[in-house]
Amino acid sequence: MNDQPTTEIMKLCDAVRETSYAVHLYHGHGHLEKVYENALANRLRKAGVNVVQQHALTVYDEDGTVIGEYVADLFVEGCLIVELKAAKTIADEHVAQLLGYLRSARIEHGLLINFGSAKFQIKKYALREAVEV
Repeated sequence: MNDQPTTEIMKLCDAVRETSYAVHLYHGHGHLEKVYENALANRLRKAGVNVVQQHALTVYDEDGTVIGEYVADLFVEGCLIVELKAAKTIADEHVAQLLGYLRSARIEHGLLINFGSAKFQIKKYALREAVEV
């Protein structure tokens, strides 16, 4: 297994985490999710990171049939879904939402970031493609 892609995604996640924390320190909690989305996208772009806001991602059924699409808050460098929240805390349904997005869109890596709490919250999730038997 090649560790280079893992190293690159971890560096990317670190950059998003550090930038998100800086946004949290500056803006605090209490804003709408869109404010944090715009601030994070702006700062990542200024750092040279490719970020697409409200990016439509195709959702596939198990046989590869396209069954719809959803919109990722941020799609970073074409390989990382970032789901943002402005809630009191990260809830199970937020985690389920991100995991569903990853699985359905066949994207391996995602970050769930909550700006709504006084304490900054971020969690990383990774899915591996199922091995056919």
